Amino acid sequence: MPIESWRGGEVDVAVIGAGAAGVAAARQLQLLRPDLSVLLLEASDRVGGRARSIHPFGTDAAALDLGCGWLHGARTNAWTDIAEEVGLTVDRAPAPWSDGGHRLEQNDPDAKAAAAAVNDFFGRVYEYEGDADADLSAMLSPDDPWNERIYAVGAFMTGGELDKSSVIDLGRYDPGPGPDWRVRQGYGTVVATYGLRVPTVVGAEVSRIDHSGAEHIVLSTAKGELRAKAVIVTVSTNVLAAERIAFWPPLPEKIEAASRLPLGLANKLFLRTAEPRMFPEDAHVMGSQHSRRTGAYQLKPFGMPVIEAYFAADLALDLEREGVDAMFDFSVEQLKRTFGADVGRKLSPLAASAWAGEPFFGGSYSYATPGASDLRGVLAAPHNERLFFVGEACSKTRYSTAHGAYETGVAAAEAIAKTL
Repeated sequence: MPIESWRGGEVDVAVIGAGAAGVAAARQLQLLRPDLSVLLLEASDRVGGRARSIHPFGTDAAALDLGCGWLHGARTNAWTDIAEEVGLTVDRAPAPWSDGGHRLEQNDPDAKAAAAAVNDFFGRVYEYEGDADADLSAMLSPDDPWNERIYAVGAFMTGGELDKSSVIDLGRYDPGPGPDWRVRQGYGTVVATYGLRVPTVVGAEVSRIDHSGAEHIVLSTAKGELRAKAVIVTVSTNVLAAERIAFWPPLPEKIEAASRLPLGLANKLFLRTAEPRMFPEDAHVMGSQHSRRTGAYQLKPFGMPVIEAYFAADLALDLEREGVDAMFDFSVEQLKRTFGADVGRKLSPLAASAWAGEPFFGGSYSYATPGASDLRGVLAAPHNERLFFVGEACSKTRYSTAHGAYETGVAAAEAIAKTL
């Protein structure tokens, strides 16, 4: 609908971006201040942002998540309770890669040695007390035979290569206590369902935010102009850094912070199997123990006839650029190590993400470049108590997670509820 047709083009609070942070902020405002009008503006054609579920086997079957899929720190993760409140099913089985999960290589001596080396590496990161920041590759032991595996795990964690990522930032990462759980209907379904009660306009990309006026902030969108008393910006750091939204007056400190907190990349490929019995259910296996350019593979999640391949950082970007066929061929070659030379005959590509090329995101989740960890606070700081910035990149300890995004959205809503 044209923006002008919604209450004469005026609203108390406009929320830009209908991902986890935007939905959380809007819903919290509805709960705290039902007297305020709230409108959610989404550039794409759907609600959910980087949480996106698909249902290739029907709505009664489990979903596949092309974006975030696990309730990290599940017992203190707000989306866990929300999922159950909206009638969805939280599966509390151990994650396949965790203690208690089904790791095909858990008894392999090489896998044990690699895991010990990874643990030692992260121990050095969390104990780092240097005055100056460094990149994560500085935490490697030069003669460690498992450095390639450490590179791979570091890429899964940050979405970037070790030499691009901050030691201090990763040392602050804390998704919260508790296991990793998942939602049978999909994480994306949780976010989209929670947002159903919020008035939302899709296809409303915001190109300009004029915050020069004393009474209103004026938003220029693809569907017209909107005036708001307060605005919450939830778009990704890559969108901000590319200046897809122009601010007037300019906000160079926000653009600088966003550019030094870029989105890393994690992509998924779902492979359909024509012979499900040859793969164990809800199991995990690494494509390679000895190369940083490896996928991680979850076999038959929820018992579905699929394999989820997970790629990160430079490997993910290279495969995305080459296309789904390249992702498939790479996966098959790696799976041959465990399941034999003929495994490819039993598999076919089903669905894949390509987050780097998504114009309204440009990546998956944020990492800090060396020296930039404190810029998360700069990015998150409200401007004149009317213009708020939220999202996973604004969380100092729970960045890269949907519940970190949720918490920043709720904090902005609470501030607006008190001051507007």
